[in-house]
Amino acid sequence: MPLEDNQAATINLLKDPRTHGLAPSDVTIIKTHISIILLIGPRAFKLKRAVKLPYVDFSTADRRLAACRREVELNRRTAPAIYLGVRRITAEPDGSLALDGEGRLIDAVVEMLRFDESTLFDRLAKRGMLTPTLLTATARSIARFHAAAVANRKNTGAAIMANVLAINAAAFATTDIFPSASLASLNRALSAALDRRRDLLDSRAMAGKVRHCHGDLHLGNICLVDNAPTLFDCIEFDDAIATIDVLYDLAFLLMDLWHCGERSAANLVFNRYFDEADEADGIALLPFFMAVRSSIRAHVLATQSQTLGPMGEGIATQAKEYLELAQSLLAPRPARLVAIGGLSGTGKSTIAAMIADRVGEAPGACVLASDRIRKRLFHVSAETRLPTEAYRSEITEKVYATQADEAAAILTSGHAVLAEAVFDREADRNRIASCARNAGVSFTGIWLDAPTAMLLKRVEARCNDVSDATADVVRLQATHKREPTGWIETSARGEPAHVAACVVHALGKDSR
Repeated sequence: MPLEDNQAATINLLKDPRTHGLAPSDVTIIKTHISIILLIGPRAFKLKRAVKLPYVDFSTADRRLAACRREVELNRRTAPAIYLGVRRITAEPDGSLALDGEGRLIDAVVEMLRFDESTLFDRLAKRGMLTPTLLTATARSIARFHAAAVANRKNTGAAIMANVLAINAAAFATTDIFPSASLASLNRALSAALDRRRDLLDSRAMAGKVRHCHGDLHLGNICLVDNAPTLFDCIEFDDAIATIDVLYDLAFLLMDLWHCGERSAANLVFNRYFDEADEADGIALLPFFMAVRSSIRAHVLATQSQTLGPMGEGIATQAKEYLELAQSLLAPRPARLVAIGGLSGTGKSTIAAMIADRVGEAPGACVLASDRIRKRLFHVSAETRLPTEAYRSEITEKVYATQADEAAAILTSGHAVLAEAVFDREADRNRIASCARNAGVSFTGIWLDAPTAMLLKRVEARCNDVSDATADVVRLQATHKREPTGWIETSARGEPAHVAACVVHALGKDSR
């Protein structure tokens, strides 16, 4: 066996703290299907496995060195504090191995600053610590990264996804834990979904929406560094795999949240990302993109389970779950328009966020909130308080018109919309309802109601809220309140979870 293929010797060198000038300490070794990570004191060392798979070739030392250098270069775009550099493993004349020696290259390793593993997002998700504030910051960080990523118009969007599906099918063929009929059915469904979206994929590529992205943006590849969400461990071994539609990049995170039961969180990330990025034309691609991501996760875990033998049974079970999720994500669900209205303080935004994931296809409805639209029109963050002049009647008219226009465009693409606003004027209610009629989808209007005293108390208790409504605004609204006819009136007096459950029940009964 050539020395460069015997990575056991390399691992023995790397796991000795003295090799790195570190004091004696415990060493933790983590193995994946293509990498071996050694955690030693304040450092982490990532070694590429000497493997050759349909989608990656680390079979030679030179290939592994190039991949290590590329990994550091690319990951410094989002995690410069973590990626310290590349170290060469050499075979010295006396037969020993050395770190950055003078001998022949036999391997390479990425040196990283070790971070607090408890802040990995997959672990935060298990502890219920993915707060709306953290998820909002994450969505904004991803949107900024995508905006700065290098665009690539050389390949058509459909060709890129066709290649992904081809690699996917080849990888599935190397596994043996899935029923062949299930794989054949999934591959057919993915190909059919691609055929339906070819024109949209190509138009987005021509518009520069295909960029050199992260490529592997699941929960386990996001952590906190200095309390800020940090993306790391991007795809480095093949630029083509990471040069993708920005929404396909985002879809991995959305799918992973969906898979682990954090569907509301997935919807929140989706909506906060779309607050920052002009990507509304691609919303209809998300169910397909999420399904592809889930199928990739399935074959990666299947490959890993086979590598581990009997110890990989739990991973094999996870692989089957991802396969089932991919199949379910491809099942069509009709678009619909839901409008939630009510005076300030009735909890419209809270209820909308709690139910949006249950409306339409994954990752749930696109929430068009009047408060956020108003802030966007003034080019400020959602949390920025606007002056009184921003609430002049002509500006409010523009807000509602913009909401209706955006709802119409999204519904036409086949995705669900949840429009949230006061909707105390009949003209605004009629306008939003007409969007559903024109798109040929069902419409449900929900009117939240609560006593004025309760609304005043809630509004006065707000802090750092998207809404700028004050107690005086509530009093003014209450003087001309008119419950809309044709909308389902729901009490907003109870706890949000109870109100949300009542709204979901009403939506289930209403199919107009």
